[in-house]
Amino acid sequence: MKVVRYLLIAIVALIVLAAVAIAIAMAVIDPNNYKPQIEHAVEKHTNLDLVLDGDISWSFIPLGIELNDVEANLEGGRLVALEQMVAQVDFMSLVTMSPRVGTFALSGLDARLEVNEQGEGNWTRIMPEGTSTAEAEQPAQEQPAETDSEPAQESDGEPLAFNVENIEITNAQVHYTDKRTGQAVTLENFTVNASDIALDSEFPLDVTFRVETAKPRFELNGDISTRIEANEALNAFAISGLKAVFDMAGEPLGGKSVTAELEGSASADLENETATLSDFTLGLADLSVTTDLNVKGFGDKPTISGTFALNEFSPKALLETLGQAPIETRDPDVLESVAFSTSISGAEGNIELSDIKLALDDTTFEGSGSFNLTNQATTLNLTGDKLNLDRYLAPEPEGDATEQAPEETATSKTASSNSGEADLLPLEALRALLLDIDLGLGELIASNLTINDIKASTTAKDGLLKVDEFSGKLYDGSFGANVTLDARKDAPDWKVSANVTNVQTLTLLTDLAEVDMLAGGANLKVNVTTKGNRTTALRDNAKGEIGFNLAEGEFRRMNLTRMACQGIALANQESLGNSGWGTTTPFNDMRGTLKIDGSTLENTDLVAALAGMTLEGDGTVNLEQKNLDYEAGLRITGEIHRDEACRVSDVVQNVVIPVECRGSLTDDPAKLCSFDGSRFRDTLKDMAANAAKAKAEEELDRAQEKAEKKIQEKLEEELGDKLKGLFK
Repeated sequence: MKVVRYLLIAIVALIVLAAVAIAIAMAVIDPNNYKPQIEHAVEKHTNLDLVLDGDISWSFIPLGIELNDVEANLEGGRLVALEQMVAQVDFMSLVTMSPRVGTFALSGLDARLEVNEQGEGNWTRIMPEGTSTAEAEQPAQEQPAETDSEPAQESDGEPLAFNVENIEITNAQVHYTDKRTGQAVTLENFTVNASDIALDSEFPLDVTFRVETAKPRFELNGDISTRIEANEALNAFAISGLKAVFDMAGEPLGGKSVTAELEGSASADLENETATLSDFTLGLADLSVTTDLNVKGFGDKPTISGTFALNEFSPKALLETLGQAPIETRDPDVLESVAFSTSISGAEGNIELSDIKLALDDTTFEGSGSFNLTNQATTLNLTGDKLNLDRYLAPEPEGDATEQAPEETATSKTASSNSGEADLLPLEALRALLLDIDLGLGELIASNLTINDIKASTTAKDGLLKVDEFSGKLYDGSFGANVTLDARKDAPDWKVSANVTNVQTLTLLTDLAEVDMLAGGANLKVNVTTKGNRTTALRDNAKGEIGFNLAEGEFRRMNLTRMACQGIALANQESLGNSGWGTTTPFNDMRGTLKIDGSTLENTDLVAALAGMTLEGDGTVNLEQKNLDYEAGLRITGEIHRDEACRVSDVVQNVVIPVECRGSLTDDPAKLCSFDGSRFRDTLKDMAANAAKAKAEEELDRAQEKAEKKIQEKLEEELGDKLKGLFK
């Protein structure tokens, strides 16, 4: 026991002697006397020019050092300057292996970082050329080879206790300049305050700073206040009571000032791979996002749960606050209210969104969705009530936007537009999609059309996109369509099929294009294929046909009866009256087929039953040039009008009165069709043939009647004599 006692006394004596020696050295030695040697040593081993203008002092209790007015220059320019640094450590805490920093203060730090025209940073030239490489290689050569037999040192001991009474950084600034781009970034007024810093214990932290950029001109003032906690193993961290305020201004904000705020709490456990966000709020002007999230697993397949909400805000007001150009819409009252919320859950690697609620002004969507983090598979099921899409379109341009210079032909216009034509779809992105989306909407107004009970189902996999269902109700009728897009090729294949049943064309065309030319229940069957990824290619490669049928309809603002009577009146060599004609032409069962070949639609079998007539026709529609070229005929089958000049005789029976429909589709539709005088000579030939036939039949009837009369007279004469004798 005496040996142990003497050993302890010796150790204490040594510690006391060491402390006394250090105290005597600090009291006797003045560190300012060694400033030239320190400056010379730095200049010898680096490219820096160290200037120690201020005093250097140290103390024993507490153990500390203080530097004043230190500057390091590089190539004739300042690299780093420091007004004052104070570092103090409790000496006895070092002895007890529980280091306690009393104060660490840094004031007036000024760093100048610069990138030259060659892209080299000045900080990379601090060490002489070749020094870093040689020094890196030398230790590697001198290191003894590691052997497998040497066991790895395990850290089973107690963690090192560590605490700091106070950290204070004031008036720090960093200037960064890039001569290649002209960009300059300045961090200034950087201040950090923290106190009572210890592991496994919360401590306060306050940070303020100002950042300014030159291109574009932008300024950010930040103020962050929070409480931080870290465990002794430094693998678990927590932030509570976070409140951060950022005031921004400059060119990106149109010269306006905007404030952003962050509030909430967060924690992370690196060992268990968990993280949480609690009552976390992000605010920007009147935009506010709140969330509570729990994350388990930091790998490729985390498990995420919680809630997310984008609280109601006005996009128009937000853009104005941010100094951005306003979104011009046809209805100035839209984009005033947007909100989104959802609950988040799901198995490992899969994010499930439930209770989705999306509000856009007076439109509401609800549904669910999911996203797989492994293969990016996305599912979405949304149902909405009503949406007026026209309200969100850009305002119509003033004047006639379709006018063009007289010397600009349709061909030259098309050629000029094609020269800069871009691809319609990003094929590489489409090939990576894995989608299963179902959408429903109670009412949609688009291009002034009202569509109800819309259902749309879309899938995408390996570059094959399918709209398996797109259906709805439209103007007392219904429609259904499906589309297939094969994007696995550079020139993707398209296939479109659609059926339209009993859609009332009058209200549809009136709402769509303000054209009240055609009424009736339309039935269409569409089958079209095409290829390409540009508008011109899709148009040029289009093949297919459209079968159509309209029952019990009428042509409005177009009187085909009058056109037919014009031809009949010419044949009768009389003039038509000016009243009683009306402005419509009723018909029954108009049908035909449009064959699609590129931009040309060809029809050869148009037939419609009119009062006393049959409409027949054939022609083409050129979608590229927007021209109509149609030759129609009105075959006379009976009485068509009470006007005496339009009486139907045997001469005009079954003849065809020619009608032509030619012109631009952009013109007034009522003026496209008219009586075709150039083809009326063929009609006159048919009338002459009918007249000759009628005359021949009349002469034949007259001769037959005369012969029959003679035969009758002879029979009566012969029979009369016999009958007289018989009665006698």
